[in-house]
Amino acid sequence: MKLWQKSTSSIDKQIERFTIGQDAVLDLVLASYDVLGTLAHITMLESVGLLTKSDLKQLRPALLRIYKQITKEGFSIDDGVEDVHSQVELLLTQELGDVGKKVHSGRSRNDQVLVDLRLYFREELRQVVLATQKLFERLQELSEQHQDVLLPGYTHTQVAMPSSFGLWFGAYAESLVDDTQLLLAAYRVVNQNPLGSAAGYGSSFPLDRQMTTELLGFDELNYNSVYAQMGRGKTERIVAFGLSSVATTLNKLADDICWYVSQNFQFIRFPDQLTTGSSIMPHKKNPDVFELIRAKCNQLISLPNQIALVTTNMISGYHRDWQVLKEGLFPAFGQLKDCLDILEFALQHISVNEDILNDEKYRYLFTVERVNEKVLAGKAFRDAYREVGEEIASGSYQPSTEISHTHVGSIGNLQTEAIAQKMNQVLAQFKFENAEKSIKRLLASKK
Repeated sequence: MKLWQKSTSSIDKQIERFTIGQDAVLDLVLASYDVLGTLAHITMLESVGLLTKSDLKQLRPALLRIYKQITKEGFSIDDGVEDVHSQVELLLTQELGDVGKKVHSGRSRNDQVLVDLRLYFREELRQVVLATQKLFERLQELSEQHQDVLLPGYTHTQVAMPSSFGLWFGAYAESLVDDTQLLLAAYRVVNQNPLGSAAGYGSSFPLDRQMTTELLGFDELNYNSVYAQMGRGKTERIVAFGLSSVATTLNKLADDICWYVSQNFQFIRFPDQLTTGSSIMPHKKNPDVFELIRAKCNQLISLPNQIALVTTNMISGYHRDWQVLKEGLFPAFGQLKDCLDILEFALQHISVNEDILNDEKYRYLFTVERVNEKVLAGKAFRDAYREVGEEIASGSYQPSTEISHTHVGSIGNLQTEAIAQKMNQVLAQFKFENAEKSIKRLLASKK
């Protein structure tokens, strides 16, 4: 029997297989969150008189046993069971009989999956933020370590002006600050409680939605029950935007590395154990790790558009279309965390070339320095620009390789500490500890 079946007549097997899709696999990641949502829900039901103290006294230990089973990876969804919500209720009913059937009062699978997803997204975003912070700190460290090592800056893929490894590493660190801002926006949207919206139109039961909000450690409620359901799809898209923003930064950094490590650049190098070889060319040291980061992040960058296309042109109310969003978004968290972790690991072993600018092809890198030198001596900028251009054309140009960049954010003034403060200000707003404390209390409560 399915939760929605009214009689013993069975659904066509082909229809069942198609509608369930990959839920039996994907829903496993939601299992612990489904139990947490149910623990909060039954605690609230008892407080408003829809469960007796005796009911709650039986249900809580049974749910905690299921939770323990899930955390020990001994949990599965039985064949013929539609989803994780059905499996949890089935286990309760098998153990407790009619008492197990009472847990669904005042809720629908619609808001049940909503709360499961919100709890899951909240935890996954926390892990992504921590991995992003770790990479940020690595980039900051490298920026400081190599702040005085110059390298060419490019515009239009042409040699342009002097840059430095301090600037290069620091640029990606600060980029991650803005990415974390988007993750914070996603976290705030996720950290709202939809439970109690039922099928999207509320309930005639006197549900205490503020209580479940506090029990589950949400910052806020989705107050309007229709909007709580409308948030499905929109929430996933917002989360995907946050992930794709981080992925965009990683993609560009990985692409830089693929170029900089090549023989034509030789700006950086990695030890042999971080590269791969060729089956026929014995000299090859391929940057496969960074090519894969680039490709995987391109997949992540496309994710918000995929979600938008699935969720466009739907009227308000629940739609089964949302089920397929799991297939793209669930694996995306692991993929991004893998990219963050492997990039941070690889950067622990990076070596930089301190003699790049000795190469003759970079002699025009300092033309702007020469122009500025003339301006500082009293010439108008346009006259100085023209004179240096004439020097280049006549072959009389001699580069002035002295660098004196002192303004904020330049080669000589990286503002590493200021960038760190920006990141810390963003990180402090997540307040992960609030959710963690609430969940610990929910699991430890004796009520």
